Amino acid sequence: MKKVFIAATKQNDGKTTVSLGLIRNFQRIFKKVGFIKPIGQRYLEEEGLKIDEDSILIEEVCGIKCGLKDMSPIAVEKGFTEKYIARPDKESITRQIKDSFRRVSKGQNLVIVEGTGHAGVGSVFDHSNATVARLLGSKAILISSGGVGRPIDEIILNKALFEREGVKLLGVIINKVLPGKFDKISNLVRRGLKRKGVDVLGVLPYNPMLSRPTIEQILEETDFELLCGLEYLETSVAQVFVGAMEPHDAVRYIVEDSLMITPGDREDMIMTALSCFREKNDKRLKVCGIILSGGITPEQPIMNLLYKAQIPVLLAKSDTYDVATSIHDLTVKIRPRDKEKIEAIVKLIKDNVDLSRILKGM
Repeated sequence: MKKVFIAATKQNDGKTTVSLGLIRNFQRIFKKVGFIKPIGQRYLEEEGLKIDEDSILIEEVCGIKCGLKDMSPIAVEKGFTEKYIARPDKESITRQIKDSFRRVSKGQNLVIVEGTGHAGVGSVFDHSNATVARLLGSKAILISSGGVGRPIDEIILNKALFEREGVKLLGVIINKVLPGKFDKISNLVRRGLKRKGVDVLGVLPYNPMLSRPTIEQILEETDFELLCGLEYLETSVAQVFVGAMEPHDAVRYIVEDSLMITPGDREDMIMTALSCFREKNDKRLKVCGIILSGGITPEQPIMNLLYKAQIPVLLAKSDTYDVATSIHDLTVKIRPRDKEKIEAIVKLIKDNVDLSRILKGM
């Protein structure tokens, strides 16, 4: 049985994106592909069990039936680390991970193991990514975001942590490289890492669509209230702008699929947004949604217009700055119903990653 551990130089570098893309592509080669995320930090409640959300995504999208609890044996819930430091039990965690991996890998041709963060994450409870990779006897692939100097520095640091545990680094995948710098960065990173004895297995161009949240995701991750537009929540947000200027200045910032944040008493800004239509569809607004800040609901005549606008309108209690900050800090995760994003990921991996080289190196 082949297996590979997917880690990253830091959080949100694209482990789940790569894991999903690899699984879907390898399913064309192997009949049975398994998945496990031994330690998860973002989890959902499923039938009373705490299951990492990435495991739920992989099960549904890839049709993998390894048992959700075994695909996500350790959920780092609130207070987990403090409890472990007070009463450490390394053997218990090790046993749970090994037992789950044994069940997940039974009868499989290939198992993708997704880590959580960089090589050292989990050290506080004696189970860093590097340690878990060693426990499972797996080689590792590192994911890093686009650039030259910083990614190489971080890759070498993580490589040292894996090697300290006796885990071989199979290679790296550089993610989110801007198209305008793609050729330059791809060339420099390959040359720079070759000098360090590290194979580059792929370089992925940045696809802005994959980083766009939907209005529904914003609603799920915040305490905002939905005022209207329930049926339009799946619209994705291309740009966020704060409507705190004069209306005639705001017009140039209102582009297609933009989300406007403005105080609820700025009726002039609301009316401006409601008067900007798309070039190819003069019945559809450029804005894909509006967030009204300050907990202020507009007067009824304005609300009547918003009800008819065919966009979601959210109400936030916090001020405009805090609303903008919360959206900026939002972690956009792929969901099972994001069909367009999922197909884009599968193609991204197929076109830009040396899959045969990965299989040969396992």
